[in-house]
Amino acid sequence: MIQIQKFTFNLFSENTFVLWDDESKESAIVDPGCSDSSEEKLLENFITENNLKVKYLINTHCHIDHILGCEFVKKKYNPIYFAPELDLPLIENAKMQASFVGMDFSTSIKPDELLSEEKKLGLGKSELIFLFTPGHTPGEFCIYIPEIKSCITGDVLFNESIGRTDLWGGNYDTLIESINNKLLALPDETLIYPGHGESSTIGGEKKFNPFLNHTV
Repeated sequence: MIQIQKFTFNLFSENTFVLWDDESKESAIVDPGCSDSSEEKLLENFITENNLKVKYLINTHCHIDHILGCEFVKKKYNPIYFAPELDLPLIENAKMQASFVGMDFSTSIKPDELLSEEKKLGLGKSELIFLFTPGHTPGEFCIYIPEIKSCITGDVLFNESIGRTDLWGGNYDTLIESINNKLLALPDETLIYPGHGESSTIGGEKKFNPFLNHTV
């Protein structure tokens, strides 16, 4: 069965997730935001202590706070690196992204493969399903894990909030359409793990999220 561990990293309090199958120990690191050696060490220690085999590195989207640790993870564990095709300009312009928030950062790595809704990845006997949910960025995907009725929602859907749409490539109407058509179609009991803040459920967001149409 898939297990999920959250780490909160960097100045933006970004949530980095480690997903792993408790039998095979195959794992995926999602949106590594570790921004210094102490945060890298926290992630590394967890991987070591739990004897995890890092099979995948996945970006839900490629804003600076979600890609800060990608190079560390890739060089340390050499997983297959997946990212959204439409967010590749964000990786290519990582240095510019960083400069906008007063940081000095660039990256030399590029994804090995691109995400799509047809792409299904396995951890042990469990499956990760990708939902195309643009709006916060042009290419963002959420990761649904049906076995445990859980969804990594990146910066699309938060606990009683939604992702920003005033950054490059953002579009409010597109974001709301993504949430309504892809995320709110999941079972109400589905746990959501957003890129910032605390977890929630799909049912809870239908009831209490002020940005959503509660008739859905």
